[in-house]
Amino acid sequence: MSEPLGAPPQQQSVGELLSDVTRDLSTLLRQEIELAKAETRQSAKQAAKGGSMFAGAAVAGHMVLLFLSIALWWALGDLMDSLAWSAVVVAVLWAIVAAVLAARGRAESKRVAGLPRTTDTVKKIPNALQGHEEKNT
Repeated sequence: MSEPLGAPPQQQSVGELLSDVTRDLSTLLRQEIELAKAETRQSAKQAAKGGSMFAGAAVAGHMVLLFLSIALWWALGDLMDSLAWSAVVVAVLWAIVAAVLAARGRAESKRVAGLPRTTDTVKKIPNALQGHEEKNT
């Protein structure tokens, strides 16, 4: 039915308004939770990549200790044998590998951004609830 020209628009009851606000707030919170989940998954993948680089650095560091120990053992046992010095060279190579992996792992860890979009949109909720969306720009 159409209203006669000049008649005031039909107003919603307080209960209907409250129902609308509750529904909209529920929708907003569900969307924020979904955004947080998506950003968390992305951050977790980046953190896992950085963690795997640190694991590689740990293995390489273990090899440094192993070869340095072997080199010291051989050096003390044979004093002038060249096999001991070759073990030192191998240990130095492992030290270089460990340093490269540690640097890569550190760089990957710094790329983890957290939840920037979720944080930004959650900050806008109070203004939206008060009807001041223009303050969110």
